[in-house]
Amino acid sequence: MKQITSIQNPYIKSLVQLQEKAKARKQSGSFLIEGKREIELAIKGNYQIETVLFCPEFISEKQVNSLITNTLNTIEISKEVYQKLAYRDTTEGVLAVAKTKSVALHDLVLPINPLILVLESIEKPGNIGAMLRTADAAHIDAVLLANPKSDLYNPNIVRSSVGCLFTNQISSGTTEEIISFLKEKNISIYSATLQNSNEYNKIDYTTPTALVVGTEATGLSQLWRDHSSKNIIIPMQGTIDSMNVSVAAAILLFEAKRQRGF
Repeated sequence: MKQITSIQNPYIKSLVQLQEKAKARKQSGSFLIEGKREIELAIKGNYQIETVLFCPEFISEKQVNSLITNTLNTIEISKEVYQKLAYRDTTEGVLAVAKTKSVALHDLVLPINPLILVLESIEKPGNIGAMLRTADAAHIDAVLLANPKSDLYNPNIVRSSVGCLFTNQISSGTTEEIISFLKEKNISIYSATLQNSNEYNKIDYTTPTALVVGTEATGLSQLWRDHSSKNIIIPMQGTIDSMNVSVAAAILLFEAKRQRGF
């Protein structure tokens, strides 16, 4: 088995770039996954694992082999190398290099009556990860990223989604492309916005539905308001007029699921 003990190793330097640079992930078509559960979910989600790296001070070779049975390339790394590559504070001792997937809208496979979450221009990877986690919990049909500000394989999205990046069906496109896609599929658009809105729990989400949320700072772009079936709002009872976008998305999704009898 190959061993790497130096953080100056060229391959390790290339993996550091994958962790730190969206450009490197895009050019290589690869990204890093950290943690046993996350790697297991990636495999379950049919992601192609290229290489597994493990630190024997934290995890045994036998445990790695039981985690991943079909990986051709396994590398033993030193504690120093592992700590250079690891993104999280918690230590499990194993990382994987995986291939990215297509996020094209035409690759989506939707049921007859889909429930979709659309995220427009969300800037914080942690919020995206939290909403992917909620989307998995609600078992919705797809998450669409409109005008994304962060690449999907940002390590903080992988971390904050606790692997739900791999359990959701995800696509990306411009706002215009996604609106066109939803209209072609006869999916009603419900945009969460302050302007001309209806209370969220008084709307019927039992037909094909896309719930659309935007940034806390600026909200959704005018295009969504122009093309909405209805604008929706979660009434605030306190002093402020909005809440964290991931919390708002969870409220909307589980109201839709409640109406659908799940």
